[in-house]
Amino acid sequence: MKNKLTLPFLLGILFLLNSCSSAKVLNTWKADDIAEVKDNNMLVVARTNDNAARIVFENEIVEQLTKKGLKASASFNVFPDLKPNQELTEEEKKKIKSIIQNKGYDAVVLTVMKEKQELVKTEIEGSHYAGGTYYGYYPRYYGGFARFYVNPMSYTTLGNYVEETSTTYTSANYVLETLVFNLDNAADKELVAVVTTRLEEPDNATEAASTYVKAIAKRFN
Repeated sequence: MKNKLTLPFLLGILFLLNSCSSAKVLNTWKADDIAEVKDNNMLVVARTNDNAARIVFENEIVEQLTKKGLKASASFNVFPDLKPNQELTEEEKKKIKSIIQNKGYDAVVLTVMKEKQELVKTEIEGSHYAGGTYYGYYPRYYGGFARFYVNPMSYTTLGNYVEETSTTYTSANYVLETLVFNLDNAADKELVAVVTTRLEEPDNATEAASTYVKAIAKRFN
């Protein structure tokens, strides 16, 4: 008899067990028969035209699956010429599914980008007086000769004016979705799990992949 597989356990398998402050799980869903996918041979696919990002994301997920003893492979190793983000007809989709199954895979873990939110931020610094914090009678204000002689400008009550400067930069938030399909099921029952996450201002693909998997692990620990 198969061990019962809950959604928290499944996603704990998929993702790192660390906290994350720059990503937020927006929504989750699981099918009643999610436990059945545990013994399947999984193909991990990151749907993007950026091959570097695809490799990073697929490797990150495969690593976590295999650490838990599940069978999983990155699609870029099995199907290096696959273009996951290419638009396909219904007939072509069926053909892709058949090719995947003929390679011995009966489950797919698919990560897609649902939305990119462009951000423009401006940081402002300066426009204030600095150093005007010392007040009192003359002896206390000026102090001894040595102190005043070393740095006389340090003891003005007016302070030094700092010009205002501003820096404008662009960044982005990404809404990502990971879907788990059991290809042994009927077509309308293949989808067994969905997790939707917002990833906030990642610096690069490596950071994005790591941040993404950590956030989901935190949500389902």
